[in-house]
Amino acid sequence: MSASTEPLLALLAQHPDGLSLPRVCKRLGLRMSVLLRELAWLGEEAIGDTPGPGWVRVEERGETRVAVLTERGRARLAAACEAPH
Repeated sequence: MSASTEPLLALLAQHPDGLSLPRVCKRLGLRMSVLLRELAWLGEEAIGDTPGPGWVRVEERGETRVAVLTERGRARLAAACEAPH
């Protein structure tokens, strides 16, 4: 998991209906390009021959793109929180 993955999952867990991509960037202090790369890696789409984990999906709501944590993402976040540090 990259350094920005767990904070992203935790932020989205606080917003069950999703959070707009600009708000995610602002709250996590990320540039949009960094967020988009992270979302691509965490989504369901394959990168090359490797399927994505499906932890997050991006939905189009009118002109707004919204990141939503999936059930798989909630399970991954719970496992990360339970793991000994």
